[in-house]
Amino acid sequence: MPYLAHTANLQIAGFAISTVGWILGSISTGLVQWRVWHVANTTLITSGIAWIGIWRTCFFSHVLVSPNLENMYCQHFSVKDSFVPQEIFVAQGLMLVAIILGAAGNAVCVFGLKNAFQGASHVPRIPHWFTTGGILILLSSISITISVAWNLHSVVNNFSITFPNTFEMPSSPEKQEVGAAISVGLVSAILLFTSGIFFLCYRLPGGFDNRVYPISDKDSIFSDRTSIDSGLTGKSRSSISLKHYLNGTIHCDGIRNEAFVWELDDKL
Repeated sequence: MPYLAHTANLQIAGFAISTVGWILGSISTGLVQWRVWHVANTTLITSGIAWIGIWRTCFFSHVLVSPNLENMYCQHFSVKDSFVPQEIFVAQGLMLVAIILGAAGNAVCVFGLKNAFQGASHVPRIPHWFTTGGILILLSSISITISVAWNLHSVVNNFSITFPNTFEMPSSPEKQEVGAAISVGLVSAILLFTSGIFFLCYRLPGGFDNRVYPISDKDSIFSDRTSIDSGLTGKSRSSISLKHYLNGTIHCDGIRNEAFVWELDDKL
């Protein structure tokens, strides 16, 4: 019978992969480099490059500087702002959902790993823990994939955004590029998807049963060694029975321990 812990090696790898994927997804959510805009007017946007994320826009400027940011001007926006395009609006919600689902999936899988490695009494529930966790992680991967793919489509097609005048941003760039946040998000989605598949692949070994059964009389090691002449009673029967058993069965790694038998024989 295989050890239960040996059946969860793939899930250990899946947990490590999902943790890395979840961290990358969280980083992608907070990054501002979802879209990279190249603009012609460098009067305010000094470097000629502006970054657009799903929560704010930023660019370097020697004229406009946000508090606590050296040479950086940022403006935040939320789902309440009417100018926010659909792909950014959806990404704001889905990325938050992905972080929550990923964290919940990892937490559920931890219970499965705990039962697998500590040999808890709820062994039949281990596949259920891994299945539930794997589904949550897969949903997290799907949420990130939708957010990243939709914004990637907008970048490739050079979609514009009508920013308010207070943002000091043009409505459309000369050239638009994919930012690092989208690349990080793609890697995160792939890792989470792989991890989810690993957890869904878990199966208990065939015929595995952790229940403890009493030893029957026919399986006892003394069952064939203690039956001797019924005419012997008391100490005589016990001594002969024990000597008979020792002479025939006591071995150490397949070698009969004669010294122990002789010593015990003298005492009897």
